[in-house]
Amino acid sequence: MGLFRNRGLTDDERARIPPGQHLVRNFPVLDVQGPPYNEVPPDWDMRIWGDVANPQRWSFDELLALPAVREVIDIHCVTSWSKLDTTWFGVPMSWVLEAVGPDPAATHVIAHAEAGYTTNVSLAALRAPGVLLAHEYDGLPLEPEHGYPLRLVVPQLYFWKSAKWLRGLEFRSSDQPGFWERRGYSNSADPWKEERYAF
Repeated sequence: MGLFRNRGLTDDERARIPPGQHLVRNFPVLDVQGPPYNEVPPDWDMRIWGDVANPQRWSFDELLALPAVREVIDIHCVTSWSKLDTTWFGVPMSWVLEAVGPDPAATHVIAHAEAGYTTNVSLAALRAPGVLLAHEYDGLPLEPEHGYPLRLVVPQLYFWKSAKWLRGLEFRSSDQPGFWERRGYSNSADPWKEERYAF
């Protein structure tokens, strides 16, 4: 099915689509319960804590004032769609890691989002190129269904690891499976290895 759906692609596009994936031109919306709000609440903050030298807490205005970059990346959803050349703008994770100073013992980060949603990511994965705390997509503020006001973007992993409606990053010296990982999804989530599920 994937080969049939990927007919008509250029060689470059085909080479950038992992096994079992098909290209989409739209931006599908998948989530557990939908956007929590359409405007940033007055008490909104983004926290970083745990095994770090310098815990942080930013209001949304403070977050918008942090260094930011634009990244053009490909994204891959575990449900088999891939979208190429997506444009995101936000705080580079390389800057965040330098600012908070992870402890030498830190190995994993738990992304905390609205409604108690979590997903776990290795610290090594967060150090990869292109990882962002994104607050814009395609030149505009994130739409509510795509994570407004803030989304973690980890392009080298299946997209459920890029938690929407992000509120915090907890650095840990041990792993802790998140919402989907506790329900049988892969911890490592490498789309090129088709690491969709834990079994």
